[in-house]
Amino acid sequence: MKKMLLFITGLVMLVALIQSCYKFEPVAPADDTSLDGPVEGLTYQQSRQFLAGDVAFNDEVFTSQTGLGPVFVATSCGSCHAGDGKGHPFTTLTRFGQTDSTGNKFLHLGGPQLQNRALPGYVPEQIPAGATFSRFMPPANTGLGFLELVSDADIIAMADPNDADADGISGVPNWMALPPYLSPAPNAIGSNGRYIHRFGKKAAAYNLLHQTVNAYNQDIGITSSFEPMDVYSGLNIGPEVPDQTVHNVVFYLQTLKAPVQRTPNDPEVQQGKAYFIQAGCENCHKQTLKTVASGIAALANKTFHPYTDLLLHDMGPGLDDGYTEGNAKTYEWRTPPLWGLGLSPNSQGGQYFLMHDGRAGSIEEAIQLHGGEAAASRNRFNQLNTTERNALIKFLKSL
Repeated sequence: MKKMLLFITGLVMLVALIQSCYKFEPVAPADDTSLDGPVEGLTYQQSRQFLAGDVAFNDEVFTSQTGLGPVFVATSCGSCHAGDGKGHPFTTLTRFGQTDSTGNKFLHLGGPQLQNRALPGYVPEQIPAGATFSRFMPPANTGLGFLELVSDADIIAMADPNDADADGISGVPNWMALPPYLSPAPNAIGSNGRYIHRFGKKAAAYNLLHQTVNAYNQDIGITSSFEPMDVYSGLNIGPEVPDQTVHNVVFYLQTLKAPVQRTPNDPEVQQGKAYFIQAGCENCHKQTLKTVASGIAALANKTFHPYTDLLLHDMGPGLDDGYTEGNAKTYEWRTPPLWGLGLSPNSQGGQYFLMHDGRAGSIEEAIQLHGGEAAASRNRFNQLNTTERNALIKFLKSL
């Protein structure tokens, strides 16, 4: 009887201990408060590839033994994209050497990317005399697979190079040649051997493979079979990252979920959205786009809401750094997606660092920096009263 009482007492204590442990378990973040995680609808094999890409992107840290540098910007992909969010001033990239469509004149001196760190015994790069430069804040990674699947035809339909409708907006694509390892996407539209690029501040990357290969090579100093040239020596060397790892990272970026809007039914948020449209912001920050067919069923033929047109726009002399990429003018910048904007402080130390180089410390400051084609929308924003401006800002923070 005594043994039975001891057994029952022990069992009760064990149950109580288990229940108390549950109280200390971390609660998973709500889907609309996190940028991390896969899109819904991946198959088992696709989920495994997503996880493999997640590990390669966020956990793999390169060293001199695994190919790092010898000059570089970062030691891993995730170090510039904490939680798959925007970068921080400490992770800002510096690009230099190109002023017009004739190309970069400083490739022989390390352009276009400044490798500002180096292994012991090596000297970090310096911006060459006479080279113009611009600082690029690393973007958030989420929802990129949807943007990759917007058709060229839809992008061209949003362009208005001659401002035919006289609304002051004349977005243009960045038409560029493809690197040797890329082929045009199905139904791609070419022009004199050039194709529409869509990723990056100047829309100078064609797709996520292009973006990933460039990041390995230019940011970490890692060669691949796609880009075998070592950025330090200029020599072609063996791949320092396997093709499968590159493909896993690309798949990870393609299948990261799109940001989820928070409190969309809040009356003030809805009113702020109306002011956003009224101010003409949606002329460039297009709310709704759609994807085409894809081998990844979870991404195929979807309607989504990124608030971008993927086009280049004249943003005025205040944002002209004198540097460019591809056929973009120095004062032209690709419309950044606004989805996930309200979550930016999560990866930026609780603050906002907005615009291409992080110079704006708040959403309102970013709006005030809009010039060129966006000046009219900025002026309409300034004509709103305080209550109306606050509603518009609240809407943007809900994205």
